[in-house]
Amino acid sequence: MLSLMNNNLKMIFLHLLELTEAGAEDIDILPNGLAFFSVGLKYPGLHSFAPDKPGGILMMDLKEEKPRALELRISRGFDLASFNPHGISTFIDDDDTVYLFVVNHPEFKNTVEIFKFQEEENSLLHLKTIRHELLPSVNDIVAIGPRHFYATNDHYFSDPFLKYLETYVNLHWANVVYYSPNEVKVVADGFDSANGINISPDKKYLYVADILAHEIHVLEKHPNMNLTQIKVLQLDTLVDNVSIDPSSGDIWIGCHPNGQKLFVYDPNNPPSSEVLRVQNILSEKPLVTTVYANNGSVLQGSSVAAVHDGKLLIGTLYHRALHCEL
Repeated sequence: MLSLMNNNLKMIFLHLLELTEAGAEDIDILPNGLAFFSVGLKYPGLHSFAPDKPGGILMMDLKEEKPRALELRISRGFDLASFNPHGISTFIDDDDTVYLFVVNHPEFKNTVEIFKFQEEENSLLHLKTIRHELLPSVNDIVAIGPRHFYATNDHYFSDPFLKYLETYVNLHWANVVYYSPNEVKVVADGFDSANGINISPDKKYLYVADILAHEIHVLEKHPNMNLTQIKVLQLDTLVDNVSIDPSSGDIWIGCHPNGQKLFVYDPNNPPSSEVLRVQNILSEKPLVTTVYANNGSVLQGSSVAAVHDGKLLIGTLYHRALHCEL
């Protein structure tokens, strides 16, 4: 089954992207149409189609007539062999410098890597590795400055067994952390498993996906960077990464209709994919639409959906990425 189900959109083109055979877990798109992909995630309990290949960052220019993904070179001195990228986020400084923030799991540990994008060379200059005791199990990140970000911890513990135990007994210990060079603090907690995170175009609200609770949390951002929950949207699926349409403020979510299939991989019964679009989330009755659904015959385990100027990119945990024109 391959379907597009949205009264306002029409799928006119589908294209599986090269270089994404081991998945494209997260995607972020700049206003100029440059899209960045984190590829090759290895995670305990998850299948991998390229277990011995390091992860990487791809880029694609959506302004091109036939855009193609290419792998960005990373500066010398960075440990490419253990690069295991997860959530990503971009930030554009006042001088148009582009920074790329990447959640990394080298040897299944937790760091945040900050890169400077060098467009002329199609490369990334590594600037900084961040480790902190309040970032024990980082999943996703949203950059709000050249050294400032919010990050989700999907578990309180970093040890795999304790992570499993925490989930099993439903401790609600996952949280959101604000990081700056001068201050690091927990700004929201009580999540089953905090996953995707993003910020509204006006920078007033953050959206956090609680994957195990099937919820999107709307959090108001205050001048001191603390967050206050103002709304929870319940959805009938496992919600992963959250992307924002900068022109409309609509929320696009990569989802997993059947989480068990993600962790017990069967090529004859693969995990399915689903993309939801949420319009007017602050209203009393947000409009939730299923934009894409597939039983795994084309795309397995969709984790992110990002839009730009009539184009939709769908990434997955470990399978492929899909480029759609709408």
